[in-house]
Amino acid sequence: MLYGMNYDALTEKKKILDQHRPFPEALVQNLDDWFRIELTYTSNALEGNTLTRRETALVVEKGLTVGGKSLIEHLEATHHAQALDWVKEQIKNKHHEVTEKDILKIHEIILKGIDDTIAGHYRNVPVRISGSTVILLNPRKVPQLMEEFCTWMQEKKGRHSVEWAAEAHYRLVTIHPFVDGNGRTARLLMNMILMKEGYPPAIIRKQDRLAYIASLEKAQLGGSKDDYLKLINKAIERSLDIYLKAIRGEDEAQNEMEKSLKIGELARMTGESNSTIRHWTKEGLLDVSEITVSGYQLYSYEMVERIKKIHELKKKRYTLIEIKDKL
Repeated sequence: MLYGMNYDALTEKKKILDQHRPFPEALVQNLDDWFRIELTYTSNALEGNTLTRRETALVVEKGLTVGGKSLIEHLEATHHAQALDWVKEQIKNKHHEVTEKDILKIHEIILKGIDDTIAGHYRNVPVRISGSTVILLNPRKVPQLMEEFCTWMQEKKGRHSVEWAAEAHYRLVTIHPFVDGNGRTARLLMNMILMKEGYPPAIIRKQDRLAYIASLEKAQLGGSKDDYLKLINKAIERSLDIYLKAIRGEDEAQNEMEKSLKIGELARMTGESNSTIRHWTKEGLLDVSEITVSGYQLYSYEMVERIKKIHELKKKRYTLIEIKDKL
């Protein structure tokens, strides 16, 4: 258990999932198809790709082009899906160990045809993360750091699978070994580890982009990794819930996962005032998932459940500081 994280809930849900293996073939195909599009759509959206979920499906599954979208955005969609397919092929071998060649291959597939000069190659120039104060390492250190990283990858040493996968993602984006495509490669690497260990892949949603970037930057600047690890844990738990609901034959309101709420909508759904929600957001009890061009703060549906939990804790006379710690 790293940084105070508790993986018991994830472990228990995976045990329940394992009890239903092998899954019906039709169910597996349906879930694979859904996750293939969702992972491609969300991972690219985190990097600024403007294809919608439906447009991503048309490009990936039908090979169609979408008017008004760039060639690069189309290639990012098809290549991410191809990279995910390649990852799934590798982990069919239960004894497959993730290697440096795997990481380079994932990156090569993602960037092939977009920028062949850097696809599958480490950077040899300094780079900066747009909008971030994080200073990235000298490119001359990248080969050695990647060698050390891949050595670390082979030393699981009893770590929980989720901790291992999340830490691998964090370390790779922190090394930032490529000129471009670091985030997409790191997320596919994390999911390669998760799927190899029997977990469903983690989907970091578009509306979680700000929280995701902020949590990574916080840790990279010397702060706690807790926010980052909590975000990854929640992403994996959502995927586990999707699998468990599908096995039970329940309809998963997957589109609800992607809807965002304005502060007034969140207030009406929870019986709270706008000012209270603003205060709880300022105090760190609620997470803003996105800020629109017009400056509106948007919240995920997950915050509805968060507020219910806050209500329960307030009834028990916990202070806001204590509630924040429990959340």
